[in-house]
Amino acid sequence: MSSPLSGIINFHKPIGITSAKAVYNVRAVTHQRKSGHAGTLDPGASGVLVLCLGRATKWVEEVMDQPKWYRATARLDVVSESHDSDRPLTPISVAREPSPEELREALRTFEGRIMQTPPRISAIKIGGAPAYRRERGDEPFVLEPRPVTIHWIHLRQYVFPRLEFEMCCGRGTYVRSLIRDVGAKLQTGGCLDSLARLCVGPFSLDQSVTLDMIQQSSPEDYVIELDRAVAMLDPSARVIPPRPG
Repeated sequence: MSSPLSGIINFHKPIGITSAKAVYNVRAVTHQRKSGHAGTLDPGASGVLVLCLGRATKWVEEVMDQPKWYRATARLDVVSESHDSDRPLTPISVAREPSPEELREALRTFEGRIMQTPPRISAIKIGGAPAYRRERGDEPFVLEPRPVTIHWIHLRQYVFPRLEFEMCCGRGTYVRSLIRDVGAKLQTGGCLDSLARLCVGPFSLDQSVTLDMIQQSSPEDYVIELDRAVAMLDPSARVIPPRPG
């Protein structure tokens, strides 16, 4: 593969680093400064982070338009200001534990094209600055609901207060906001506990590469060349992953 590198890396981001840090770590190995990621994963989340290098940076929007598949765990007995376990948890008194049928029905109501309010502690831009930075200041701000698409939600396990589920969604969807809203519908708490991104369109976790693998390999082993990557991103080839089960 010629230098400078152009193509896509299906990167397995570990828990504990930001998406920007993941880009910097990979950039130190590839020496391709013209690079970036296509869709943020929070520091507490792991999984597929698609990195675009060189001329592939022109395809970031196409990557972000791909359907995303997540696996998550959550709790219905606590809340936090970020709607996940990265912030202190506040116990919630739940008058009645929802049944599995009630939980499934609540999840179904969020499938399709819905309006969702992003978390106040997030990277979404408000007046050019990330919301999490504005949250630290004294100036009040409002996050407006915006349309997102959730193709399906599949409940894997549930023993109150904990649940495990998978979901397939479009760009801009916050899983943290989903579990917040599910809890509100059920009159319980709602807090995300863990999150893994299993797929971004054709880029799956089982075919992703870690930083160690990149450091020990040549670019031919981990960079998807641009022509192949573009073919993988062809809208005519876009498929929504089927609901499990």
